[in-house]
Amino acid sequence: MSENHRLFKLQDLRAKLSERGYKMTPQRKEILKIFVEHSEYHHMSAEDVYGILRESESEIGLATVYRALDLLSELGILVRVEFGDGCTRYELNTADPNVHHHHHLICVKCKKVIEFEEDLLDDLEETIAQESGFQILNHEVKFFGYCKDCQGGD
Repeated sequence: MSENHRLFKLQDLRAKLSERGYKMTPQRKEILKIFVEHSEYHHMSAEDVYGILRESESEIGLATVYRALDLLSELGILVRVEFGDGCTRYELNTADPNVHHHHHLICVKCKKVIEFEEDLLDDLEETIAQESGFQILNHEVKFFGYCKDCQGGD
């Protein structure tokens, strides 16, 4: 888990909401609390969040979870991630806007997702920006293959 995930606090998220004109509703607070307190599960689907809510006997419905996740990702508080399996997942956007988000290694067999923190594309980004005049804000890289556990014979 990256150090940023551990340092992110609920009050930081409240500030991000209010600076964009939104209130911290009890439902949003409960959903964001899940991302802060369950940071070991970096990539959670709406169903994952809903399952955690149900375990805590929350009355928040799945439709509310979907709406909150959509809003929070539109506001940049959460990052929407797709791993090619048809399931949208979310994680806290803890990245400094001047530093790139981590990348993902995705096992095509067991579907495990491993985060890769090192960014090797800074030089390429700079070259592209200089040659095209395009202002790059960020990039996302996904590598698909086999994790250590799935390599070898079937």
